[in-house]
Amino acid sequence: MNAASLRSMASHPSLSSRDHVRHAPTLSVHTARGERVHSRDGRELWLREIVPGDMAALQRCFTRLSPEDIRRRFLHAMSELPMSMAQRLCHTDAAVETALVLVDESVRPAEIRGVGRIYVDEAADSAEFSVIVERDWSRIGLGALLMQRLVDDCRRRGLAEIWGYVLLENRPMLELCRELGFIRRLMPDEPGTAQITLRL
Repeated sequence: MNAASLRSMASHPSLSSRDHVRHAPTLSVHTARGERVHSRDGRELWLREIVPGDMAALQRCFTRLSPEDIRRRFLHAMSELPMSMAQRLCHTDAAVETALVLVDESVRPAEIRGVGRIYVDEAADSAEFSVIVERDWSRIGLGALLMQRLVDDCRRRGLAEIWGYVLLENRPMLELCRELGFIRRLMPDEPGTAQITLRL
């Protein structure tokens, strides 16, 4: 869930082919299970939209996150992902939400290794994004893949902007978004937090 909810990329011109090759996994075939993707180190995952049956896997994924990962993602500490929140995150309204998961089917039960989502604000013609990838699966292009797909979805929807809140200490996410063309703006009322924005 994004910060706003808790409190109440068609390629982009700035994304060069060199950056895309460096960050994004190799894409493969589409099946009923989703789109098969491979990370830069060769691990296979399936990229698809989240479904209600992912609740247990989403909660298990949460237990593998470090306190630092959780704080960077949710912007505050959480000791667990309550069933009510897991249920809400897995039941999306396609008119105003997109939620993508990266599923590892090399284990049983299959596990979610990364999640990316947007929440659309129709009045503002924009969407707020959030992305998280398990630490053991980070720095191999998966965050970049999720971000690019969220940007693509926003463009498909005809939105003018995608944005999100990122802690200043979360340098990997800030660097990724900088390379994807996002502009960073500090939040005077929330020290240590930046709002990053990409005009579409």
